[in-house]
Amino acid sequence: MAEPASTELETTTKPPVIYRCKKCRRIVASEENIVSHQHGKGESSFKWKKRSGNPWEKEKQPVDCTSLFVEPMKWMEAVQEGHVEEKLLCMGCNARLGYFNWAGMQCSCGAWVNPAFQLHKSRLDECYM
Repeated sequence: MAEPASTELETTTKPPVIYRCKKCRRIVASEENIVSHQHGKGESSFKWKKRSGNPWEKEKQPVDCTSLFVEPMKWMEAVQEGHVEEKLLCMGCNARLGYFNWAGMQCSCGAWVNPAFQLHKSRLDECYM
């Protein structure tokens, strides 16, 4: 009876996800390094006059985030050097993968993430192990 339970667990678990640099395929983050955040209000968070609500504007569907936010890691040389904000470059090929700011930054979904170590999804490959 214990065997069916163990096979059920094996089939329901997702394979771990790792993120690689698209240019040189070097591993830059894994699923454990990702910092989750609550989704914001989308484009309305970026309006010039945020308080002016027009009743005729339709609420749009929640937008997927275009970036991943991770915890600071050893390969991030600018962080190790003590910079407050700087580009995040791949250790292997020096390609720009994202940006970090200790004061925080706003995600594409409108949520504020503090501190922010942002990796752009367009510069990464998502791989399953």
